[in-house]
Amino acid sequence: MPPAALSVHLSIGQTYAWSVFKPPLESALHLSGTQSALPFQLAIVMLGLSAAFGGTLVERNGPRWAMTVALVCFSTGFLISALGAQTQQYWLIVLGYGFVGGIGLGIGYISPVSTLIKWFPDRPGMATGIAIMGFGGGALIASPWSAQMLQSFGSDHSGIALAFLVHGLSYAVFMSLGVLLVRVPRSEDLAGTAAGPRAFEGVQVSARSAVRTPQFWCLWIVLCTNVTAGIGILEKAAPMITDFFADTSTPVSASAAAGFVALLSAANMAGRIGWSSASDLIGRKNVYRVYLGAGAIMYLLIASSGDSSKPLFILCALVILSFYGGGFATIPAYLKDLFGAYQVGAIHGRLLTAWSTAGVLGPLIVNWIADHQKEAGKHGSSLYGLSFMIMIGLLVIGFAANELVRPVHPRHHVPAPKEAADGRREQPA
Repeated sequence: MPPAALSVHLSIGQTYAWSVFKPPLESALHLSGTQSALPFQLAIVMLGLSAAFGGTLVERNGPRWAMTVALVCFSTGFLISALGAQTQQYWLIVLGYGFVGGIGLGIGYISPVSTLIKWFPDRPGMATGIAIMGFGGGALIASPWSAQMLQSFGSDHSGIALAFLVHGLSYAVFMSLGVLLVRVPRSEDLAGTAAGPRAFEGVQVSARSAVRTPQFWCLWIVLCTNVTAGIGILEKAAPMITDFFADTSTPVSASAAAGFVALLSAANMAGRIGWSSASDLIGRKNVYRVYLGAGAIMYLLIASSGDSSKPLFILCALVILSFYGGGFATIPAYLKDLFGAYQVGAIHGRLLTAWSTAGVLGPLIVNWIADHQKEAGKHGSSLYGLSFMIMIGLLVIGFAANELVRPVHPRHHVPAPKEAADGRREQPA
């Protein structure tokens, strides 16, 4: 099951390498930083929306159906984007990568999560970390790969189109491995093991009831603020580090900036498996205290040091991205603790609307402020100081929301679903 999950998540995780395409697109199609972020922003919006609306369908039709839909949409999105780049029609890139590809992101993202929780019910943090680890690590592959393609094919509109085409075809082949491998556990797979009776013990809350609880909305705020703080750096990572140290004696080259994106991806990936596994030991609320509290401190260090220390900037950014990834990987286990395993996939899908909101807020804050600071004649690290202070405020709000999380009131509980003979759960009346 872990290889099946990774084959999909390593592919759709390419979205975190979008910043490698930003400078070539801006040059080839004469776009602003805000405009070049739009395909990425729309992809994240569609991720959350498709996960919210598709979560119940994933639970009903199974992970193989979901991975097939994700494969078709994600790869088709790249092919449409390739056509848009070749014809210099920017709206086709937005439609392909942002809208169609974003649907593939959402369905693909949630497809293995609830399945792995069912396979590893005694270690939900580790299970979700395995499932979501690949999404954070996708840019570790895609960033240098994309940079090399742009160098080989050229960074004009034709080179960008060819790079998009190669991405779409390659990911279609790789994601097909997940479609072939994945399956849900049957009753006999878990019979006689600790996992069998523990999968649906304790509190069980339906997806419909979960969205009516304050716990759901507290976690929505927690996820939204944590994601906004991380995605603001991630979406603009390559141009950000270039701008930040442009006025120093050691400016950052384009290849080094792509390497920085890959490092961030590694931290994102490591945080997903490391921090989510740690949450099985120290608890979900405690680990989110680390994400949100220490994350605010990291942003404060970057803002106060400016461009005086490149190692400090890189180190703090890596820590922030590890918290960002850890937050994604831990949230399904947090949901499972509060609402049970019954419809955790559907609940997780609804919660990912917080990611849609953050996918707009984070890049919008960073790009809009940076564009206006440039118009005002500022440059270097001064382009991002205000953005970082806003991120600190958001993390403080998220920290407060996490402190308000309490166990779900018994009136929202439903009886644990019985296991049917074929291994599928019966729906309650």
